[in-house]
Amino acid sequence: MRKAEIQRKTNETDIRLELSLDGEGALNGLTHIGFFDHMLHSFVRIGLFDLKLEVTGDTYIDDHHTVEDVGIVLGQGIRKAIGDKKGIQRYGSTILPMDEVLVLVAVDLGGRPYFSFDVDLPFGKVGSFDTELVEEFFKSVAFNAQMNLHMKVLSGSNVHHIIEALFKAFGKALDQATQKDERIKHVMSTKGVI
Repeated sequence: MRKAEIQRKTNETDIRLELSLDGEGALNGLTHIGFFDHMLHSFVRIGLFDLKLEVTGDTYIDDHHTVEDVGIVLGQGIRKAIGDKKGIQRYGSTILPMDEVLVLVAVDLGGRPYFSFDVDLPFGKVGSFDTELVEEFFKSVAFNAQMNLHMKVLSGSNVHHIIEALFKAFGKALDQATQKDERIKHVMSTKGVI
């Protein structure tokens, strides 16, 4: 079973995460940031991951530390759950529609972190959620998972739909990249290591 447990405790947050890459799409636990919880649920449901969270954060200041630190532990959890990467496809990508929105997300689990976010979020908030935190979250995930992550909005204008499509597309692309393929006997690299 490809699972990970991660705990991170700072002066700003206390987060415990359990992740299973081979799940059923279940989210157990809350960050207590409503829109963010909705996005995490979308990510695990579409990616068919199981995610359990226990989160305490200084949201009385704002949501930044909690969202960023959840990204850090999720990235660490992905990296740990993947393990030695033998037999996985390594690459995953999807073009995902959501109503008027169309997004592209591509993932490479090759061990060299890079993050590209070609996304215009014209409004500062969705409900009470700061939209600038979307980029912070995915950057934290990418660098802590040591993945190459590209996100691009191809069309659309509704900010809720754009963000939700990004989370869903990330789930789909990551699921593809972490899938085992019987034809891959070692790692998917001409170097022999990733």
